[in-house]
Amino acid sequence: MKKKILYVEDDPNLAFATKDNLEAYDYEVVHASDGAEALEFIEKEHFDICVLDVMLPKMDGFTLAENIRKSDKQVPILFLTARALQEDKIKGFELGADDYVTKPFSIQELKMRIEVILRRNNSGKPTPAQPKTNTVGKYNFDFTKLTLSINDSLQTLTFREAEVLKYLSERPDQVIRRDELLKAIWGDDDYFMGRSLDVFISRLRKYLSADPAIRIDNVHGVGFRMTF
Repeated sequence: MKKKILYVEDDPNLAFATKDNLEAYDYEVVHASDGAEALEFIEKEHFDICVLDVMLPKMDGFTLAENIRKSDKQVPILFLTARALQEDKIKGFELGADDYVTKPFSIQELKMRIEVILRRNNSGKPTPAQPKTNTVGKYNFDFTKLTLSINDSLQTLTFREAEVLKYLSERPDQVIRRDELLKAIWGDDDYFMGRSLDVFISRLRKYLSADPAIRIDNVHGVGFRMTF
């Protein structure tokens, strides 16, 4: 079955060329020319990945991503941005984005990044033989459902948040090097990915704060250690 892409781009010439090329690589591509139209598609259809331009009419890409995350924590999001600003990239990762591509880009680069995200997203899903729920301190962590629960409190995670928590919680009391964690989750250890990792670690600390025995400590100059 073809993988289905929601592609949001307001430049008609770029949108036509990109859609045509992705379809030639056997993807099903649904194009929206603004954020509001894209949100209508999201509410009606299932997508395997969302490719969002940042600068969009009616609703910018960041706001669109926030709205997507309200209803779907799992679908991968890739941002396209003409601005190579560090703040834009960090904001995208804070919203739960999986990757970004800076314009102008080659169709080969975009195709490669889409393939990597989809492959990692599929390989990260537990098989039926694997246990669905793990215990992290006093929490129940369900990687399949992307949930973290304690008592009557339930926190839904993004796929990336769940991946980071899974990697750390499966290696308690071990010092995990920053570059090891980045390559395991994102497949890269560049500066912007590193900044986004810090955002995810901060979020996980907040989510896990109801159990004081759980700690994710920075090991200066090396990485992180999770204890519980």
